[in-house]
Amino acid sequence: MDVLDTYYNKEEYVETASGNKVSRQTILCGSQNIVLHGKVIVQSGAIIRGDLAAVRTGRYCVISKGSVVRPPYKQFSKGVAFFPLQIGDHVFIGEGAIVSAASIGSYVYIGKNAVVGRRCVLKDNCIIEDGAILPPETTVASYMRYTVDGRIEGGQGNPDFVPHAMQDLMVEYTKSYYEHFIPASGA
Repeated sequence: MDVLDTYYNKEEYVETASGNKVSRQTILCGSQNIVLHGKVIVQSGAIIRGDLAAVRTGRYCVISKGSVVRPPYKQFSKGVAFFPLQIGDHVFIGEGAIVSAASIGSYVYIGKNAVVGRRCVLKDNCIIEDGAILPPETTVASYMRYTVDGRIEGGQGNPDFVPHAMQDLMVEYTKSYYEHFIPASGA
C-alpha cells in the first residue's frame, strides 16, 4: 500500500508539540474537550464536535477533508444526552465521512462518504466501505467489513473481506500517510 506524498500549505496547518497537524480551516467546537494523542492529522473542512461531549483519538489517526466527527447521543423522556467518543490508534476516516459512533477501536478504516450512525460500535481491525451507511447502534466486530449494500461480511481468517494482517497494514498506512503529509516547498 504505497502512499503518495500529500502536500499542504504550511501556513494553513498548526503543528503541535506532540506532532498533531491540524488545519486552520477545521471547525473544532469545544476544543477543550478534544484530545488528540499525537501524530494526528485533521484536514481542512473537518468538523469535530467537542462541545457536545469529549472526543479522544489515539495516535496516528487521520481525519480527512470534510468529515464530521461528533459524539453519540441518546434520547430520553427528559431530553437528549451526549456521550464521550473514544477513537483508537491508527484509524483512518475518509473524506466526507460522518461519524457518530459510541466507540471506534484501533486499526479501523472508515471509507470516503461513509455514515456511521449514532452509538455504533466499531471493534478493532474492521473496515467500513466507501459510501456505506451504518444504521444506529450497529456493532461491527473485529475482522469484519461493512459493505455499501448493508451487509457485514468476513471474519478472522477470511482474506476475501478483511486481510489477516489488518493491524499491520493500518499501522503502516497511517504512519506512512503521516510521513508523506508534508509542507509544500516554497510555502
